[in-house]
Amino acid sequence: MSLKDKIFKNQSPWGSPPGDGGRPSDGNGSGTRQDPPNLDDIIKNIQKTISKFSGGKSGGSRPIVIGLLIILTLYVASGLYRVLPDEQGVVLRFGKFVNTTQPGLHYHLPRPFERVLTPKVTKVNRVDVGFRPASDSGRSSGVGNVPEESLMLTGDENIVDINYSVFWVIKDASKFLFNIQSPIETVKATSETAMREVIAKNNIQTILTEGRANIEIEVQEITQKILDEYESGIQITQVQTQQADPPEQVIDAFRDVQAARADRERSKNEAEAYANDVIPRARGEAEQILQLAEAYKKEVVAKAEGEASRFLAIYNEYKNAKQVTQERMYLETMEKVLADIDKVIIDKESGSGVVPYLPLPELKKSGGNN
Repeated sequence: MSLKDKIFKNQSPWGSPPGDGGRPSDGNGSGTRQDPPNLDDIIKNIQKTISKFSGGKSGGSRPIVIGLLIILTLYVASGLYRVLPDEQGVVLRFGKFVNTTQPGLHYHLPRPFERVLTPKVTKVNRVDVGFRPASDSGRSSGVGNVPEESLMLTGDENIVDINYSVFWVIKDASKFLFNIQSPIETVKATSETAMREVIAKNNIQTILTEGRANIEIEVQEITQKILDEYESGIQITQVQTQQADPPEQVIDAFRDVQAARADRERSKNEAEAYANDVIPRARGEAEQILQLAEAYKKEVVAKAEGEASRFLAIYNEYKNAKQVTQERMYLETMEKVLADIDKVIIDKESGSGVVPYLPLPELKKSGGNN
């Protein structure tokens, strides 16, 4: 077997795979194929032509043929390409999309039949809206503000100056390459539309304080929905707010309003703290008074009931023995009346030789001293 037979045994010069017999389509859509020209005839014709120019010496044309074979081999091998792990291959045949290939080593028909684009699908891209970093704005330091992008109208008819960044990756390389002409401008325009829609539904206080996280999530969802409708092949990974402030022209007045609101909140909190201290104390004192009144009521009622029971008991005894009961009541009453009074007993009927005077307090004192 000759060298040219070995080279072209499994590969035709038109790049057809071995399974189809190397027969290209006739171009009319019927699927019929024509036999390719005989390579031996082509090479012999080339050799004859070269021999004519070289004076008819076939020996001098052999190196040229070998060179042509080498060039042809290199041309066929130029269809090999590699897709890196962070890339996705997009194969174009005469400029028309054919298919996509994943990371690894692949083959396509050499130019000008096919070519491959390999965009990086894992790289996180960033689009800034409302500002430009120093490197982009040409400044030596700081951030350049873009008012036409950053100034937005809020739901309570205020104006907010908001700067944010949109992070995105390529989700579908074929859609990304052919469905949108300017990806960066598309992402910027759609995200700005989404942000203005969300800002218009919120008041300025929410935007400047606790509502930022919800706003970022909502903007990301709306932006992704628009890009999916465009079939852009772009995936939004994050929307990050960099700054949200009132416009510079009114920021001093806004800070005064914020300070007044802070004072109002502080006064309100102090009043609530005072009320939380006084009201429970007053309720406790009121409860204490009620409990004391209830105890006094029970005491008075119990004493009255006891006295009534005692009176009834005495009355019952009085009915049974009036004389004895009267004397006992008299003695008990006199005992209570005369308990704390100095008493002197004088017996008018005492006989002679008996002192009719009995100083009980003096005797009591002397007896106590002894």
